Amino acid sequence: MKNRTSSLVFALLALSLFSCKRHKYYRKDDGFATEVNYPVAFVVNGEGNSLALINLQNNMVKETYALKGGTFPHHIYMNTDKTMMAIAFTNMDLSGGHGASHSAMSKYMVQVFNTTTGKHITNIILKNMAHNAVFSPDGSELWVGQASSDKSQVYVYDTKKWKCQKKIDVDKDLAEITFSKNGTKAYATNTGANNVSIINVSDKNVVTTITLGTTPVGAWPASNGKMYADNEGTQTVSEIDVATNAVTATINLGFKPGYVAYNDAKKELWVSDATNGKVVYYMLVANVWTVAGSILTGADAHAIAFNNDESKAYVTNQGANSVSVIDVNTHLVTNTITVSNKPNGIAIKQ
Repeated sequence: MKNRTSSLVFALLALSLFSCKRHKYYRKDDGFATEVNYPVAFVVNGEGNSLALINLQNNMVKETYALKGGTFPHHIYMNTDKTMMAIAFTNMDLSGGHGASHSAMSKYMVQVFNTTTGKHITNIILKNMAHNAVFSPDGSELWVGQASSDKSQVYVYDTKKWKCQKKIDVDKDLAEITFSKNGTKAYATNTGANNVSIINVSDKNVVTTITLGTTPVGAWPASNGKMYADNEGTQTVSEIDVATNAVTATINLGFKPGYVAYNDAKKELWVSDATNGKVVYYMLVANVWTVAGSILTGADAHAIAFNNDESKAYVTNQGANSVSVIDVNTHLVTNTITVSNKPNGIAIKQ
């Protein structure tokens, strides 16, 4: 009886380690060297295990902040009022593609920081890989993916006590979680199943799951009522209508996409060309997305972020260890900023 009791206690402890809950972790440093009171681009350096703070007034790196506790930090997201940011640690290099298997022996986590001071707010230890952690449109929740070769899940945490409120079952090898611009739906892109699970944000139920191209990574939001999923395997982008949940267009690229961003000011769709180190931009011509031009940035071009008025774009180049600054009107690179090794995620606070 004693052995059975001991086994039960051990099993409960093991289960609690990877349950849907917060695990405390405190950094020894006090945050950023100086308070962030300037317009900034936060750039995650995957292999560098750091966060570059770029002052957008002079396009210079103000500080490189060491990230501790995990390896290969990936994408970064801020809450609505831009007071907090969440960084997911994948513990593996995803720059070569997102179709790799996930090691069950790795330690995965999400860290949340104050965007002004850099002070650590909380840490979430996870059983499986989270490609990203994204705040709900109202900022009250943090949605975290848990990738699995069988059935992936989305964990939903409240942002006050950081307790898990809900687990949502999706499909195989979940990659990115994103929200539509109107905040009504969430998109869990299932890389291994070649589809995306569309979730109703209010009741947190899966509305439908729709087929995409091969090896989709993320469904990226646009202000035109669409989502744009980048399919690495088929080298295409799937356009999804938010209102109808239907794929309304498939854009054949001819290169492996890294990221998709819609510029509302120019009505252009920007796709990073990871294969050739550039950004290709498209315009609607007779209701067909057509190549309008391309911009050389750097090796393994990845994430794209626009400033508030969408007059400038910032592109992380994983293979070049740099960020390209682009004038949107002229489509010319105006500055190249050296950061640390393999920059991927970027978020702008102005």
